[in-house]
Amino acid sequence: MARKSLTDMAARNAKGKEKPYKLSAGSGLYLLVMPNGSRYWRMKYAFAGKEKLLSIGVYPEIALKEALEKRDAARVQLRAGQDPSEEKQLQKLKAELSLDDRFEAVALEWLESRRDLAASTWTKAKWMLETYAFPWLGRRPIDGISTAEVLAVLRRLESQDKIESTQRLRQICGQVFRYAVATGRLDRDPTSALRGALKTAKNRHYASITEPAKVGELLRAIDGYTGQFTTLCALRLAPLVFTRPGELRKAEWSEVDLEARQWCIPGEKMKMGVAHIVPLSRQAVAILRELQPVTGKGRFVFPSIRSGRDPMSENTVNAALRRLGYGTDDMTGHGFRSMASTLLHEMGWTSDAIERQLAHSERNPIKAAYNRAEHLPERREMMQAWADYLDRLREKQSRATQLCAKRA
Repeated sequence: MARKSLTDMAARNAKGKEKPYKLSAGSGLYLLVMPNGSRYWRMKYAFAGKEKLLSIGVYPEIALKEALEKRDAARVQLRAGQDPSEEKQLQKLKAELSLDDRFEAVALEWLESRRDLAASTWTKAKWMLETYAFPWLGRRPIDGISTAEVLAVLRRLESQDKIESTQRLRQICGQVFRYAVATGRLDRDPTSALRGALKTAKNRHYASITEPAKVGELLRAIDGYTGQFTTLCALRLAPLVFTRPGELRKAEWSEVDLEARQWCIPGEKMKMGVAHIVPLSRQAVAILRELQPVTGKGRFVFPSIRSGRDPMSENTVNAALRRLGYGTDDMTGHGFRSMASTLLHEMGWTSDAIERQLAHSERNPIKAAYNRAEHLPERREMMQAWADYLDRLREKQSRATQLCAKRA
């Protein structure tokens, strides 16, 4: 004899008993009646060989007709190879996250989740989104943005010959879209199809002096600089440590150990996010000891002239080089790195030691964790030999200048 299907009247009249009991509504759906009289819709089903249970709702908030519709929808999902319970959780997550699914809202949420980025990187990403993406994509629902729309935004920037910025914006937008995928708002990243559709930037070559005689001339010119004392010290220290300009100007006294003769730059200040040790030669220590009475009570080794609370401006060293007569095609603050790399290789130092001291990227993530101290004994010896070599170039140039003056 066939079991009668549950009616709405039977569900309405169901009373609590000593133990919970079930009233079947067919095809796995049943009404679970609790001892206190509460009634819950449940659906039993099998997925991937396992018996599972789907909660559909509370009766009478969910009437019999609606419960049957939800059961039938779950059966459609099962036929499509989807787990109804997992799909329900996904929809719940989407509802929680998608209070505002506009591109701008999702991008700001992504930014907030990436507070681990270096402050300068985070600020630059926010500025680029606000300046180049939000005006055109900000109010668009993120799941409705096509690859063609993103390309149009990028082409607008590319047309201004800002090739590197265009590539950077594509990367940032891609991270926002992938965050949307991870949080259930989107199925795919529309920027993934843009590879090869945009111009690529040529490798940037920073102007640098690498001829030993001209290096000597530059060092003599720096010694004769008559501007701010802190700027002079930055100019004198730059060739001795050959860090990136941003790392130099943001150096803090708390990072410098003059007794141990080393400067430890924390990972958040480094381009690759890995802490870096800079061995300090005797000459570098002497410059810092000379500067310490002037700026040592503050946070930064090279503070801003306008405010001791901020580091030196990113243009200070380059502006000082221009003042010394070196144009943008002659020498830059970043050029001290190329200078050191070229001449240290010519001096016979190993590429490993030089590359580690330059803090260049390490593709192997396990090795990257050890880069901070890798080849450190050799690097200490190299940095002192480099400082002594620069002294000889400076002195050689000085003697040559004096000889020319006598002949004149």
